[in-house]
Amino acid sequence: MAKRAFPLSNVYRLLEPGPVVLVSTAHKGKANIMTQSWNTMMEFVPPLVGCVISGRNHSFDALVATKECVIAIPTAELAKQVVGIGNCSGKKVDKFKKFKLTPLPASQVEAPLIAECYANLECRVADSRLVNRYNFFVLEVVKAWIDPSLKNPRTLHHQGNGVFMVSGETIRLPSKMK
Repeated sequence: MAKRAFPLSNVYRLLEPGPVVLVSTAHKGKANIMTQSWNTMMEFVPPLVGCVISGRNHSFDALVATKECVIAIPTAELAKQVVGIGNCSGKKVDKFKKFKLTPLPASQVEAPLIAECYANLECRVADSRLVNRYNFFVLEVVKAWIDPSLKNPRTLHHQGNGVFMVSGETIRLPSKMK
């Protein structure tokens, strides 16, 4: 099979790490939400999540200041809100109001849960040594919530330039790992 060169600037489309999430923060009495698609599991117990948040993003400053956030996992039904949230700044817009999302109090952090999302992960910054160089935060999940009524949530996966894949068919294969 013939291969062709692929632009290095598009490699991220091939290695998309996980579902698109909404990250909520709260700072100086103001809650905000950002869309984020660069996250990865790093450890299982305690659960550690690595994520990249641009230093140009309004949520970056809130996360640096408070050292806590909520990672909310939306389903495909929220796709339009997810994209809309990613295309405006929390400096100018109350995104909860604009996108008709419901903030709920978290139990371990000040940042709000997002009621409409399938799952919400309350997080604290566990390691910020790579923030100055790469905008990479290591977050420890300190409390996790799911909506048990959703049996097969379909998540969004960013492929670049407004293109998303929706998770689909699940297959089960034998595994000796427990």
